Amino acid sequence: MALSKIDVANMLTGATPVANGGTAATTLAGAGLAKRPNASPILLNGDMAVAQRGTSTTSITSAGYYTCDRFKLNRDGIGTWTVIQESLTSGEAYNNGFRKAFRMDCTSATASPSADNNLSVIVRVEGQDLQLFKKGTSNAEKFTLAFWVKSNKTGTSQVNLRDNDNTRLISATYAISSANTWEHKVLNFAADTTGAFDNDNALSLQIEWFLDSGTDFSSGTAPTAWEAANNTDRNANNLALGNSTDNDWAITGVQLEVGEYTSSTLPPFQHESYGDNLKRCERYCLQLEHDMTGGNETQVAIGWAYNTSSAYGFRDFAVQMRTQPTMSSADGDGTNYYRIHTNNAASLFEQLAFTSSSKRGYWIAKTGLSSLTANQIHTIEMVNSNAYVRADAEL
Repeated sequence: MALSKIDVANMLTGATPVANGGTAATTLAGAGLAKRPNASPILLNGDMAVAQRGTSTTSITSAGYYTCDRFKLNRDGIGTWTVIQESLTSGEAYNNGFRKAFRMDCTSATASPSADNNLSVIVRVEGQDLQLFKKGTSNAEKFTLAFWVKSNKTGTSQVNLRDNDNTRLISATYAISSANTWEHKVLNFAADTTGAFDNDNALSLQIEWFLDSGTDFSSGTAPTAWEAANNTDRNANNLALGNSTDNDWAITGVQLEVGEYTSSTLPPFQHESYGDNLKRCERYCLQLEHDMTGGNETQVAIGWAYNTSSAYGFRDFAVQMRTQPTMSSADGDGTNYYRIHTNNAASLFEQLAFTSSSKRGYWIAKTGLSSLTANQIHTIEMVNSNAYVRADAEL
């Protein structure tokens, strides 16, 4: 077989030579191989692989992070929901390498939302991770958002980019054409030469998939150019997902790219190793769970007894978090979830008490114990499978 010829001109222009018998050369961008300006995905956990908070949450009636890390359900007054980390075994999203999805099912419907009710799924991004878009400069770049989506409900829905630093908004729409079928969507958003993203660790960009609302959010027009943010424009194309308990909506394979792409030129999804993905997610949420078997317990902290009834403990995080986190733990509510363990005794108790935290770790102080030996070193451990420690530094 004859080898392809190497065209020096192509090497200089960035065109990719085709094999003998081909009809033309193609650019790297045209082949979906354009060099990205970043080494890792801009959006974390776009394949929904990491779900530190659990794989299923039922009876949801408030906004919050459930199951898949970094994807937040923003719910105000519309429906009751079950959110799961869905395992995929077939379909086009599965065929394209995705094994998990963020899925929400309506379990109690709201057929006629009040004017200020709203429902969306959002992702929030730090400003310092968005400087590659050069927003607010004469060299501002376009945005491309791509994702796989599936719903029982067909129709047109809306995605917004919200610039939190400058209170600006731009939208795009997508159609769910076939019920219960994974469909790939590629949406383009214009560059914005007005208003730079702050170069810090605070919220700058919010991506929101609007799914339902009252008229306060749906009485306007979806802006295809950047505008001063107007709530009435955020859900001008209302899917009304919360109007029936038959309804569900799922998403995976979410990627944000610098520049304008089509379905044929879009760079491949950047699949990270699970470990790298988890480590990046732990900047925002870090959860320790009871995961030992055979009578062993999971360590929460190491410390010492201040006296016979009080104990201290500390632990360093595996990664530095975005900011000082809010600490929480499971409450035993009458059941012993934790213990102070020394070399000769163990004091059981129901709930942890956090005295302080930083981006790098936390301190625990526990009083009202018994049979401790002052100044003796000990570990603080989880003894129940429902126990956990959570550090939350979400945007």
